[in-house]
Amino acid sequence: MIDLREMAEEFHADFARNHQVGGDHYLNLAIQPWDAMESWLTEEEFKGFLKGNIIKYIARCDNKGGRIDIEKIRQYVDKLLELY
Repeated sequence: MIDLREMAEEFHADFARNHQVGGDHYLNLAIQPWDAMESWLTEEEFKGFLKGNIIKYIARCDNKGGRIDIEKIRQYVDKLLELY
């Protein structure tokens, strides 16, 4: 029997990490900033970091980044979902 939940988890595994909004400047680094933070911070702290960035991009999207900020929100939400 096909486990659709498992398939979805495999599809979304590392999706946020491997998809960067607004350029590829982080993708070209040997160590991704998210990987460093995830290893240095507790899971609770890392979730807080992600949530804080979601709030930041929501707050500024109408006055600064527009659609790009909305895409960044999605990226942070995708990463946060990977942790749940």
